Amino acid sequence: MKIIIAPDSFKGSLSAADAAKAIERGIKSYMPDAETVKVPMADGGEGTLDSLIAATNGKKIQVTVTDPLGAPVEAMYGIIEPNATCIIEMASASGLCLLTEDQRNPLLATTYGTGELIKHALDAGCRNFILAIGGSATNDGGAGMLQALGMKLIDTSGQSVGTGGAALQYISAIDDSKFDPRIAESSFLLACDVQNPFIGLHGATRVYGPQKGATLEMVENLESYMTAWADIIGAKTGIKLHEMPGAGAAGGIGGAFLAFFPVEMKRGIDVVIQYSQLCDHLEGTDLVITGEGQIDAQTASGKTPMGVAQAALKYGVPTIVLAGSIGNGIEQLYPYGIVSVHSIVNSPMSLQTAIEKAAELLEQRAEQVIRTFAPKYLHNTNLEAK
Repeated sequence: MKIIIAPDSFKGSLSAADAAKAIERGIKSYMPDAETVKVPMADGGEGTLDSLIAATNGKKIQVTVTDPLGAPVEAMYGIIEPNATCIIEMASASGLCLLTEDQRNPLLATTYGTGELIKHALDAGCRNFILAIGGSATNDGGAGMLQALGMKLIDTSGQSVGTGGAALQYISAIDDSKFDPRIAESSFLLACDVQNPFIGLHGATRVYGPQKGATLEMVENLESYMTAWADIIGAKTGIKLHEMPGAGAAGGIGGAFLAFFPVEMKRGIDVVIQYSQLCDHLEGTDLVITGEGQIDAQTASGKTPMGVAQAALKYGVPTIVLAGSIGNGIEQLYPYGIVSVHSIVNSPMSLQTAIEKAAELLEQRAEQVIRTFAPKYLHNTNLEAK
């Protein structure tokens, strides 16, 4: 029996690779001779870099850049073959994970560090980029990234403005005369599930600003600043980001890419599926097991379990999902190849206990699932009809 194990990370407890190992242990405890293939996954957020590096035997480069609030931080990017493709995980430099809850403030947070990562990779000779832009702490419309790459954003007195979402209100013009010319010679693939526009009811600020620490007053101010920034970009480039799908990704950095970079956008999970060669492994497979920390209606929007199941369905392979918790709306997943969803929590326990015991719980649930899926398999037993 061939089983593909393709989970995302269980945030706060297990990386995708560790989750895959735990699931494999559970399977092997019942079916030691099962053929298992571990393919750690991600969907464009945290963990995408590790998944792609693991899948391609790439290498990581460490560099000191600017964190969301202007302090130095050690960040990583990856280089994989062919063509020295650079993998940048935005969260590494500009992520919410770098801040405490009290530090979250999208009026101050900047994407400058993400721009520094791109510049460092350009200096290293990279011209093909994959950017995982999930998990950002920012709402600056990508302005900080552009500044790090040489673009001058100037106020009415001709001076360069500062960084952060609040600085957008002072921009009156764009001077791109020193914008890094190597960008035009490069290709950029954004791994992103978000289709939100730049501004509006479903835009970057109103939907994601509160998650990044924005109060109601901040949201209104940032919406105004982002609208003005979109107007300035439109006047400079002729590109109207205001209602453009995907422009609102990662606090509007998607819009900066769409306006100033040669770029293509794809679902994060589809990028990881492509580079991990998941579909090659699906040939001759009997079962796929995937999972992540939370499964609910939002999973259908392109999260890892959904993307994995869709790929498996093309090969007629059923998918089972293991989750830390199960929310409402999972019935939306069944038409796409997911045959069942199982929580790994096996008794009343606190969230902290569940996090601490995640590997053990995942292993136990994987064993029970495989016993159900393959009930005719007898492991070290001789059952006789009674």
